[in-house]
Formats: sequence, structure tokens, C-alpha cells
Amino acid sequence: MSDAVEPEVPEVPDGAAVFPLIPPELGVNPLLLAALHAAVFLDGSEEDVVCPDAANEAMEYLVTYLQRLSGPALQQVREDLECLTSFARQQTWPKQQVRFLKDFLSDYVLGEEGKA
Repeated sequence: MSDAVEPEVPEVPDGAAVFPLIPPELGVNPLLLAALHAAVFLDGSEEDVVCPDAANEAMEYLVTYLQRLSGPALQQVREDLECLTSFARQQTWPKQQVRFLKDFLSDYVLGEEGKA
């Protein structure tokens, strides 16, 4: 019998934007999931949780890297986002989270060309 005490997991502070855990069974690229979670946190968290200037700079780099996607890699992201959007609707996620997934490509990856 072990006397080890489980480490306390800190509570997520109010104002921190977090995204639900995505099950591996969906087969969505883990790197895309990491980028989505980072974008939600950086772009959606309140000022007292994340320094706005630091978050904006990090988002600029994140978007710059995402905009390098093309060809089959970009097509796979499209398919993964469609899968995630469908899953979010089935799970009755809040409309704001579904909209984020639906608009992610045009808002963050494709930029102005995606809104045309």
C-alpha cells in the first residue's frame, strides 16, 4: 500500500478559454488539435489570464505557420475540421465553439483569400 499523495491539479482560472478534449477515435491529426487548443486559449482568454501582447504575438506566429499549409496537408485539415464540426454538433457543444471550428480555416489559415 502506497502512502503517495496525488499532486493537486490547479483549478483553471475564470476567464481562461479552454476547448473540450477531442477523443482519439475521431482520427483528427494531433498537431491540428494542439493548434486549435492553443488558438482557443491565446485568442479567447481574458486579459487577467493571458498577457494580451504576448498572446497576440504567439497567435501571429501560429497563424503564420498554419498559412504554410497547402495541397494534401491543407485538404486533410479541411476534412479534420469538418469531422470536428460534425462531432461538436452531435455533442451539442456551445454555438461559439462550433462556429470557431467552422470558421477556423477562413479566420486563421486562409486569411482574406478564404473569405472571398
